Amino acid sequence: MTTFKILQLNMQYGQTWDDADPDHAPVNLDLTLDEIRSHGADIVLLEEVELAQPGGVQANPPPNYTRLRAGLNGYDGHFAYPRADPRELPFGIGLAIFSKTPLRDVLRRDLPSPPVEFEYAGKKHTPTDRLLLGATTTVAGRELRVLNTHLLALFMLNTDSTEFSRQPRLVVEAARASAGPTVVAGDFNVVIHEALVRQFAAAGYQTVQASQPTWRRQPYVLDHIFYSHHLRLVGHTVKPTRASDHHVLVAEFEFTDS
Repeated sequence: MTTFKILQLNMQYGQTWDDADPDHAPVNLDLTLDEIRSHGADIVLLEEVELAQPGGVQANPPPNYTRLRAGLNGYDGHFAYPRADPRELPFGIGLAIFSKTPLRDVLRRDLPSPPVEFEYAGKKHTPTDRLLLGATTTVAGRELRVLNTHLLALFMLNTDSTEFSRQPRLVVEAARASAGPTVVAGDFNVVIHEALVRQFAAAGYQTVQASQPTWRRQPYVLDHIFYSHHLRLVGHTVKPTRASDHHVLVAEFEFTDS
């Protein structure tokens, strides 16, 4: 194998997409698994793996991740919840990394959210923390560091993301701290993605693409795969799927000599 493929997907805890009524579309993890398997990716990065439970309860073992791991034969996997918080609202939480080669040197880092107030279901709330999950694997005989994240959607709280930029800054710092071949992917939830791309460029990373929207609800480029100079992009695709309200982002890479 001289190239390898990475798949990035916010899977929205398996909730499918219905054009007529997306908020009440059914959950179908079989469709999620079918979509993932159809790409044959060497590494799979998923966000919103689980549906947050009332009171911040975190089921152990995580049911969706357990189902996915059983259905992805031949993959090693690692999952992490964000920090447990009774303020958690009923949306997707949790990150997963799957790899056809063994994962090691796992990193889990909390990303604090700003204390901005927003209204949900007629009540005032403040956002819970987010998460960065990382691991190292060996692909095509070379070590590869993989980081996965899901940042707070400040644009949905009517808040300027440039005013509260700590979460993306922490992720960029983690990327900068990785000396070898590295991929940083996830749902960054940044509408003005040009600023995010510039942040990563200053740390030595390029994004796979920044022109095709990756979210069905609005034409925003929320999902990215950033890669270090040790890698060369061979090709990529943004594929709409009925398995989520996000599109699938797939990129194929090869190692450079640098």
